[in-house]
Amino acid sequence: MDCSSHADTALSTLYLHRWCAWLPERAGEHMPACVITDEKPPAASVPAMLRRRLTPLGRAVCTLLGEMGAHEHPGMPVLHASRHGDGHRPLDMLDTLFEGEPLSPARFGLSVHNAVLGVYSIAFDNHASMAALAAAGEEFEALLSEARGYLSDGCESVLLVLTDSPVPERYRIQTQAPQNPSALLMTLSLSPAPDAVRLQAHAIDTAGDQAKIVTPPLLTDWLMGRCDLITRAPALRWQAVGETHTTPGE
Repeated sequence: MDCSSHADTALSTLYLHRWCAWLPERAGEHMPACVITDEKPPAASVPAMLRRRLTPLGRAVCTLLGEMGAHEHPGMPVLHASRHGDGHRPLDMLDTLFEGEPLSPARFGLSVHNAVLGVYSIAFDNHASMAALAAAGEEFEALLSEARGYLSDGCESVLLVLTDSPVPERYRIQTQAPQNPSALLMTLSLSPAPDAVRLQAHAIDTAGDQAKIVTPPLLTDWLMGRCDLITRAPALRWQAVGETHTTPGE
């Protein structure tokens, strides 16, 4: 990917109003209230017929979107980015095709990149603008760029959803492939507020080996003050100025 593709939007200050995450790998650790670690989130607001077809990642996204109250703000776009989508589903279907077996239409419907947002939209009757992105490891950078476009067009706020999940071992060729599914949601705007966290970036000469693929666990650790955040497209060092240990309802 051409790293200059995000350069026109990444330097502007953004304001983080709320965030929450699903990190089942952190079960048993001391985490903020806005981080859930249930292996199989309830997704109680999703009808049972839809819920039983969701993977734990899909259930987590629907659960967190419900807790963030996205459906209560019909004008707020929801942007979802994921490097691998729902992990094994599309790859398992390729194996099925290779074996000469027919594909289930329902299985195919939930394998596409925007499937989880579709289920959420149906379950919560939310008809806001929604988009699903993939950017070869620069999903967070792409989300920020897309968000700035919506905000510049007059949207008051944007809800970002960053997820990832493992892929079957036989398909893993990247050393940074995730070992566990995870998700992080954040509401961003261009407007400061008393309880908002200011997200600001400073250009650096090169990200080099400092920049890891931005994942939900990495973002969570950054928001908790445990690590630095350096993005690659373009090369920026990010700071979160303000209190970030909030709950979804605050």
